[in-house]
Amino acid sequence: MARRRPLVAIVGRPNVGKSTLFNRLIGERKAVVYDVPGTTRDRIYGTVEWRGRVFDVVDTGGLDPTAGTRGREPLSVDSAAFIQEIREQVQAAVAEADAILFVVDVRDGVTPADEQVAETLRRLQKPKNGRMHPPILLVVNKVDAHFDEADLTEFYRLGLGDPIPISALHGKGVGDMLDRLLEVLPHAPRYREDLEEEDQGAIRVAIVGRPNVGKSSLLNRLVGKERALVSDLPGTTRDPVDTHIRYHGRDIILVDTAGIRRRGRIEMGVEKFSVLRALRALQRAEVALLVVDATEGVVAQDAHIGGLIVDAGASCIIVVNKWDAIEKDEFTINRFTEHVRARLRFLDYAPILFVSAKTGQRVSRILPTVVEVAEARRQRIPTSRLNRIIQEALEAQPPPGKGGKVLKIYFAAQVGKPPPTIVLHVNDPDLAHFSYLRYLENRIREEFPFPGTPIRFILRKRERKKK
Repeated sequence: MARRRPLVAIVGRPNVGKSTLFNRLIGERKAVVYDVPGTTRDRIYGTVEWRGRVFDVVDTGGLDPTAGTRGREPLSVDSAAFIQEIREQVQAAVAEADAILFVVDVRDGVTPADEQVAETLRRLQKPKNGRMHPPILLVVNKVDAHFDEADLTEFYRLGLGDPIPISALHGKGVGDMLDRLLEVLPHAPRYREDLEEEDQGAIRVAIVGRPNVGKSSLLNRLVGKERALVSDLPGTTRDPVDTHIRYHGRDIILVDTAGIRRRGRIEMGVEKFSVLRALRALQRAEVALLVVDATEGVVAQDAHIGGLIVDAGASCIIVVNKWDAIEKDEFTINRFTEHVRARLRFLDYAPILFVSAKTGQRVSRILPTVVEVAEARRQRIPTSRLNRIIQEALEAQPPPGKGGKVLKIYFAAQVGKPPPTIVLHVNDPDLAHFSYLRYLENRIREEFPFPGTPIRFILRKRERKKK
């Protein structure tokens, strides 16, 4: 597997501009930005490239001891309830992150909430290799054109070193902040090396799903012993649990992850970082086992998690668990298959397995399917054959026109590492409709099924040669 990218957590009280900074770093509006404290309800992560180095960044919800929490009365900075709230939140950040950007607002100055967050961060830092870990950068946001050095003076009393002035909204000072950040992230991999490093060795499998669908029970059944804690209570698993097994000469790493709840139902603090760890495990996985509950059927949150699998580029196997609890007739499995396909149309390439982690029914089919999917994931289509498939598809069903122009595909080639990625050299990428790309994908799968694996298309405009 490619080396793990460092994780940088952005922390601070509400409305200091954390989400704006996050969007600036990843180069897109992925976090919701609104001028109301607490707009960011759950953590969002993305990847940042700076000076040829890459790292992951996570946007966190705000911490504010002076605001009401979970429907209670406003908490004072000395409140025991607040101390517990903030310790859980910051401790989770410190435990998970390789560096922390502590964001404050130059216009507000140092607030009691800032002092409490800073004190908690300092207490949780620990010496590592001769320096404090994780390193904390104090970022003073919302610095405008009329900035005066004297405005930074009071922030030194937070005891976190030199404050870094920036304007996340306009980009001012963000480059200098990133330079400082790279100084404390020496192990951040180079972008090209990270992309080109071959996936060698074990097949990494992430077991994902909603809380209490039986992920840990399934892991224990696959491993053959009580490796993960199993309980009827949702949320028993907090951290991903790596388990190495050997199957028919193949090394497999099974990762049991925390259940991913519906947005808005994720509690502040440790649980949110548990979900983050699950998402990061998914990013690093080759194959994901999407576990759904047969007694409840496929619900909207199952589809949401399926979308996360697609976004991560992982291959997928749909595991319908608790099949022993279903009353059956000769048509039950066919009806349920239709139900799964209807709810998860975008995963129509994923195999479906009906199992019972409790009784062991059909669990023996999971690992052979994992190996089959992992091998298909690495399969490559010869360029000549791929172009023949594309040409035949164009002749059988020409692409629809748009504004008097028609899409032309000049050349196709499979590039990069898994999942299968196909570059199409075309006259105009804007002419390629999603439905036609799906048609091309289906034609490719007729000869190369790539079971369980997504196929990605990259469209490149072919420049006309100068005379």
